[in-house]
Amino acid sequence: MPYAWHDTAPEDSGAVSYRLRAWPYRSLPARGFVWFIAVTAVLLALPLLAVLGTSVLWGLLPFMALVVWGIWYALQRSYRSGETVEELTLDRRSLTLSRLDPGRPARHWQTNSYWVRAGLRKGPVEDYLTLTDGQREVELGVFLTPEERRALCDELQKRLATLR
Repeated sequence: MPYAWHDTAPEDSGAVSYRLRAWPYRSLPARGFVWFIAVTAVLLALPLLAVLGTSVLWGLLPFMALVVWGIWYALQRSYRSGETVEELTLDRRSLTLSRLDPGRPARHWQTNSYWVRAGLRKGPVEDYLTLTDGQREVELGVFLTPEERRALCDELQKRLATLR
């Protein structure tokens, strides 16, 4: 699952705290990216062999290069959006949620953990996971699959219950 819990119990205070880190999937690793671009360039170049040595080659070549560049650019943008990270820190007194998106300022939400309720509702995505303290409602794990959001909601509710 693209999220991980880190539970800590400091020995001096005995206070339990939980930390959650969630991130989007990476379906194509960097090595796969290189292979995909190389294979795409080779397959696009195969039809050019038929027009090698003619002026038609120079008419088609810029369009083939534009296609390879477009695929490269789209995959790079996808990688950049995959750098999004959500971090949730939870202890007996407070809950802090931070969302770090590339190219945007970090967004933070902090509240008293006693009043926080985690729930699933219908929204822009199936089983929309939200946290609310009665005054404000924030989303969590919008990039997770519906099954992962349900599992995360259950785990979060259990941890909130142990802190109360």
